[in-house]
Amino acid sequence: MPPAPPSAKPPSPQQLALRKLGLRSDWDLALHIPLRYEDETRLTALADARDGSTVQFEATVTHAEVSLGGRRQLRVTVDDGTDTCVLRFLVFYPAQQKALAVGQRVRVRGELRGGLWGREMVHPTVRPAGGPLPTALTPVYPSSAGLAQAYLRKAVSTALARVAPPGQTRLIDTVPADLLNEIGAYRLMDMGSSLRFLHHPAPSVSVAELEDRTHPAWTRLKAEELLAQQLSQLVARRERLRFTAPALGTGAFPGPAAELPQALLAALPFGLTNAQQRVVAELATDLARTVPMHRLLQGDVGAGKTVVAALAACVCMQAGWQCALMAPTEILATQHFAKLVAWLEPLLAPRGLGVAWLTGSQKKKERTAMLAQVASGEAGLVVGTHALIQDSVVFARLGLAIIDEQHRFGVAQRLALRGKLAGELTEPHLLMMTATPIPRTLAMSYYADLDVSTLDELPPGRTPIVTKVVSDERREEVMARIGAQVAQGRQVYWVCPLIDEQAEGAVVPDDGSLLLQHSGRGGKGAGKEAQLLRNVTATHAELCEALPGVNVALLHSRLPTADKQAVMDAFASGQVSVLVSTTVIEVGVDVPNASLMVIEHAERFGLSQLHQLRGRVGRGAAASACVLLYTAPLSPHGRERLKAMAQTADGFEIARIDLALRGPGEFLGARQSGDALLRFADLETDADLLAWAQRTAPRLLDGHPDLARQHMHRWLGGKSDYLKA
Repeated sequence: MPPAPPSAKPPSPQQLALRKLGLRSDWDLALHIPLRYEDETRLTALADARDGSTVQFEATVTHAEVSLGGRRQLRVTVDDGTDTCVLRFLVFYPAQQKALAVGQRVRVRGELRGGLWGREMVHPTVRPAGGPLPTALTPVYPSSAGLAQAYLRKAVSTALARVAPPGQTRLIDTVPADLLNEIGAYRLMDMGSSLRFLHHPAPSVSVAELEDRTHPAWTRLKAEELLAQQLSQLVARRERLRFTAPALGTGAFPGPAAELPQALLAALPFGLTNAQQRVVAELATDLARTVPMHRLLQGDVGAGKTVVAALAACVCMQAGWQCALMAPTEILATQHFAKLVAWLEPLLAPRGLGVAWLTGSQKKKERTAMLAQVASGEAGLVVGTHALIQDSVVFARLGLAIIDEQHRFGVAQRLALRGKLAGELTEPHLLMMTATPIPRTLAMSYYADLDVSTLDELPPGRTPIVTKVVSDERREEVMARIGAQVAQGRQVYWVCPLIDEQAEGAVVPDDGSLLLQHSGRGGKGAGKEAQLLRNVTATHAELCEALPGVNVALLHSRLPTADKQAVMDAFASGQVSVLVSTTVIEVGVDVPNASLMVIEHAERFGLSQLHQLRGRVGRGAAASACVLLYTAPLSPHGRERLKAMAQTADGFEIARIDLALRGPGEFLGARQSGDALLRFADLETDADLLAWAQRTAPRLLDGHPDLARQHMHRWLGGKSDYLKA
């Protein structure tokens, strides 16, 4: 028997740290562009240096001592012949003391500060004097614990020498010159030169060009990154053409195949808007094809997406197939279930069909019965949470999957629902819905693999919502306003960002997508921040005391499911006048009698989420208002967010401003669990490069498929899988 092969050498801690950063290949390292740069190419005399500036000089150590009074620290005095400076080290080691002994000649770099006892530097970089100065700026890379800059610089330089060797730049180009020239040759450098420049820029380069990313080297990287994204979206779209889906209906209303949809339209107590009619026609056309529909339905709060989804479900069931509707929370799923049962059950019962309900909190007996209805096909429509994608759920004939608030589901969850139709190359049609309007630049980039339908018209009768920005100092006035509303028979929401303060330093967001913009500090720092946030339980107690005789209820995600539902039912029926809640009421809650919403610490929410919350009122005939309660002082971004909310009720404009303030990463949640967001390009300022990438992607894929594959692998590696969902 031959000897067993030697085991592979385990990775070092530094290699593990590189992998944690996603740096696995030479190209990963080459595209790991510095955060900033340090100028170590020149020496400055201390006499010529200004306080507050970062400088480098060479000097001789004239005095060194370990201070024992108060905090132990190493104090070293150095003299460069023009002036003296004290170097202070609060943490130090014996080797540093030896290197900074009296008489040693050292090269020092740090921030120069003026002090009561003269100039000083705290924890500067110190190395032996002499030796050549660098000829380029020193890069400072994004890093993590256990990964020193020196190690990272060496790893990047080694990788860069392999992928972009000087004098052989054309070997690494994956985009033909004729396609690149359409951008404008004056705006671009070749890829090899661009990478070498950005990793090691000359000291004469304008720092402004490096920081605002307008240099031709940056333009090249941004163009290639956008092209990689567009290629992967195009490949994902074409990949889906290999699959088939059941043909549902004739593709148009009316007609014999539209009996159930027409019955629903006739039963509704309202007519469809022009926008709803247009979108329903788009969906009907898609569903009639054997190519799987992959469509995103976007619409502002209250635009009527649920009705459109119900009509799509009717098309599916009329054709003899099942439809599944998955919502991110049990509250939202319950709202959908109640509304759809009221609309559809009278129409489905004569056909021997029903609406099933699946959630994680169901009792075993009820769940078993529902699973049997789903498996037999008796349930034409199945509504639920992520429980729909569990292995125990077997559909008889799943033809359409509808995912509400799709940005709250991960890629794996959506793929699991699509995989419920048996067959290697078959899948159900997919309709994803969002009440967060998608700005045009996002639709062109992150959603380029989808067909997008837009409900850009609100149903008649929606009451305009007046939005007021109010300081927390006027809290008592707001409570008095609540009392007046309740006296008129109206209902009120009061939304808080926290559940409770369980321990010192606890900042506990609810299970929504709350934007808590604290610094991430732990311990006392976070505790001070938490103390600034009024928690929902304390606010509930405060309102109960301020509004005697008023039924004030409490709702948050930690309540048992049955209790949450009981609270919502009581509020919907009018038994509860004031609902103090966390963001669990952000979507799906529809109480027409609620005419006032107060959002506590509104400055700590994202714009799109504020707009979603505001949409819970204004659903009836009464004049409605939203009070954005803030705590001073406001940050510049916080002030901009609240100002935008007060000035416009247009969800598309809100989304555009939110994208500009937060960037696509926070706005999209990393494209729902995907990591391949843009690192270099900016969708606002690089719109022309995005348009070029859109035009170029099909030409490169069709004319140079091998180069297209190399290009995607270089930029995305294995990160393009998220686009398939």
